[in-house]
Amino acid sequence: MSCPVLPEGFDFTDPDVLQAGVPLPEFATMRRTAPVWWCAQTPGISGFDDAGYWVVTRHEDVKYVSTHPELFSSNTNTAVIRFNESIGRDQIEVQKLIMLNMDPPEHTRVRQIVQRGFTPRAIRSLENTLRDRAGKIVEAALAEAEKGDGSFDFVSNIAVELPLQAIAELIGVPQEDRAKIFDWSNKMAAYDDPEYAITEEVGTEAAMEIVSYAMNLAAARKECPAKDIVSQLVAAEDEGNLGSDEFGFFVIILAVAGNETTRNAISHGMHAFLTHPEQWELYKRERPETTAEEIVRWATPVVSFQRTATQDLELGGQQIKKGDRVGLFYSSANHDPEVFTEPEKFDITRDPNPHLGFGGGGPHFCLGKSLAVLEINLIFNAIADALPDLRLTGDPRRLRSAWLNGIKELRVTRG
Repeated sequence: MSCPVLPEGFDFTDPDVLQAGVPLPEFATMRRTAPVWWCAQTPGISGFDDAGYWVVTRHEDVKYVSTHPELFSSNTNTAVIRFNESIGRDQIEVQKLIMLNMDPPEHTRVRQIVQRGFTPRAIRSLENTLRDRAGKIVEAALAEAEKGDGSFDFVSNIAVELPLQAIAELIGVPQEDRAKIFDWSNKMAAYDDPEYAITEEVGTEAAMEIVSYAMNLAAARKECPAKDIVSQLVAAEDEGNLGSDEFGFFVIILAVAGNETTRNAISHGMHAFLTHPEQWELYKRERPETTAEEIVRWATPVVSFQRTATQDLELGGQQIKKGDRVGLFYSSANHDPEVFTEPEKFDITRDPNPHLGFGGGGPHFCLGKSLAVLEINLIFNAIADALPDLRLTGDPRRLRSAWLNGIKELRVTRG
């Protein structure tokens, strides 16, 4: 169907759109007038040789698609809604080996193994270590600020560090190697941003570097098991554990989903606090347990993923054909006024908060949610204790991306 309320050729996955900011007014228009809307694309521009995709904007519909994998496949075209147009179909096919892009029953098998590392007990076992790390990260940022004029980049000095250190702690990566994980994940996720000058070859090479590193780690644990999660996942394949290559692709998920998304949630959370000073004062005073969930709703680090229809069906009053790509726009769903009172308001006491920032439920609900929430709570507690007087010195510099709500730089200062 046509939609005259949007500019000619408007595309919610255009990287220039997200670099300018999440298009919340356009999402609001879609929810009111065309909650499931066909967005035409030039074949090949998104890496897919088709004529476009369906934009799904309402909370109800996004959740429905997410919880019906038999109707909407993650595997057919992967979950990433837009690749660089230079990426060929063969590169897309390789990504089907990643758990994010699997369908049941294979997804069920792999997830049942991987979730051993994310039990409540496993996450609790990291808490004291990560609390200590959060404090040291903030202390180091404070020292960096005191060297100069008091200002520093919040992203590189604070937001980046705890997710990286959590991943390193979780899978037994030496802390000195965490910079490698950061560099490789950036190269995989930032292919649309010219500042990083990431070519198809560089992105593929980064992915292979992660897989190779992880496979070597897995091989070492098979040879000499330790009391860690890696050993639990790979030490005995005949007992339902991961093969070395499967573990390698699992680490890719950790590097992108666990690192990029949590880092951006923390960056957006700080920006939200400093542009809503009454919320920052409330947080410093009361430390509400609901804070992390509202930060994730507000930030929605993954703007969208996609599914592919496995049969002809109806969604939101539209006829979807088998093979059509369907875009799940979590940023829109998380601002749906049918679900959230005053969704445009940043409110760290919001409760209930049924946001879809960790996915819309179903088989692909974020396995690392508890770890992400823990990291967000720990880092903001540390900031509130040691750097309570932060203020912005400029607007954030945003990532140019088709599906990530990313911040590259956020300059702050004390006092």
